[in-house]
Amino acid sequence: MLVGSVGCHSYHIDTTVENRTGGTIQLLEVNYPSASFGADSLAAGATFRYRFQVRGNGPLMFEYAASDRRPVKIAGPALTEQQEGRIEIVLLPGGKAEFHQQLTHAEAGTN
Repeated sequence: MLVGSVGCHSYHIDTTVENRTGGTIQLLEVNYPSASFGADSLAAGATFRYRFQVRGNGPLMFEYAASDRRPVKIAGPALTEQQEGRIEIVLLPGGKAEFHQQLTHAEAGTN
């Protein structure tokens, strides 16, 4: 008997946030549909890793305080429920960012 071998698939997105701004950033907050994550600070050249699950649909949004204490807000890619894969976020000088994503989406009717 194979109890427990059938179940729902859990969809996750593995995320890295790399600070290439040239200075330490403070109060990093990453908002995604239904939740958020972040770090108190991220040193220049450092990488922060986080794994999350999307519930709902909406954009990825970033906020942080630059090394000169200037607030920065960046809109990222749109996400949808049941996406999985990887997103690499590279924070650049001047309040800019690059997004490198490898995401797939489950076909309708699959768990």
